[in-house]
Amino acid sequence: LCRRLLDEDGRLHLCLACRNAQRSEAARDSVLAAHPAAQVSTVEVDLGSVVSVLRAARDLRRRFQRLDFIFLNAGIMPNPHVNFKALWQGLLTGRVLHMLTTAEGIMTQTDRLNGDGLQEVFATNLFGHFILVRQLESLLCGNEKPSRLIWTSSSNARESAFSLSDYQHAKGQESYSSSKYATDLTSVVLNRKLNERGLYSSVVCPGLVMSNMTYRILPVFIWKLLMPIMWLIRFFAKTYTLTPYNGAEAHVWLFKQKPESLDALVKYHSCTSGLGKNYVEPRKIDVDEETAEKFYEKLLELEKQALERYDDLLD
Repeated sequence: LCRRLLDEDGRLHLCLACRNAQRSEAARDSVLAAHPAAQVSTVEVDLGSVVSVLRAARDLRRRFQRLDFIFLNAGIMPNPHVNFKALWQGLLTGRVLHMLTTAEGIMTQTDRLNGDGLQEVFATNLFGHFILVRQLESLLCGNEKPSRLIWTSSSNARESAFSLSDYQHAKGQESYSSSKYATDLTSVVLNRKLNERGLYSSVVCPGLVMSNMTYRILPVFIWKLLMPIMWLIRFFAKTYTLTPYNGAEAHVWLFKQKPESLDALVKYHSCTSGLGKNYVEPRKIDVDEETAEKFYEKLLELEKQALERYDDLLD
């Protein structure tokens, strides 16, 4: 994504937010190898830790006067398992293409509490981002040009996996899906709250990208055996983007759009045709705006509790 953004505009100052300093520098070196004259800095942050997010936000407020874009991309899926029985039933009912493109009904995860007493997936995939955005509002709002939030959601974001009464998904086995649906809800409500202050929010789906996350679902050798089949599936399932370059298509496309012209109730999907052509497909988000408002209030209450606990890290 960073390399593609610099291909679009070499004047950008990119700040890579990573939780591992060594990998952060390696990523920076990789970007600079392709764009030696680029301005690339780093900030260390673990989105699954409120303390880390608050420290990073304070650092960013001291280093920058404004932020034009934040790509909210951190995500985890701990202990993923394939439900082979559900997959077999899907094959028999003809829902296989839907299941293979959304993982609906065939993916389960085992979540746990983190050091803040929050469900780890919810904290990393959604709440840490929410705290970060709230802490950086002074750099995002009221600028001469609109600023943008671009969230990495998923086709796996499903209302059936989410519950307002259990929004951290402590009781279920689809924490990833729940967190991504919560992402969609958050983006919708942030537009209602912040558009008038010059901040716009969008969600994207990168498609099925082969990454460390997907390689943990099945052993690597099985993925290699499946790869020819996945290339063929692409002729029927355009969201099989497979490579990070292809998966970033919607992110880069949004970077070039005027935010006022975008639909806040649309998710922008990175797609790749069977012949390898990349394009973006907008699809309506399946969200209830009243639910989004109620969820936002719950996030504000949880944020209040977190800030009271760590008020020494606030300016």
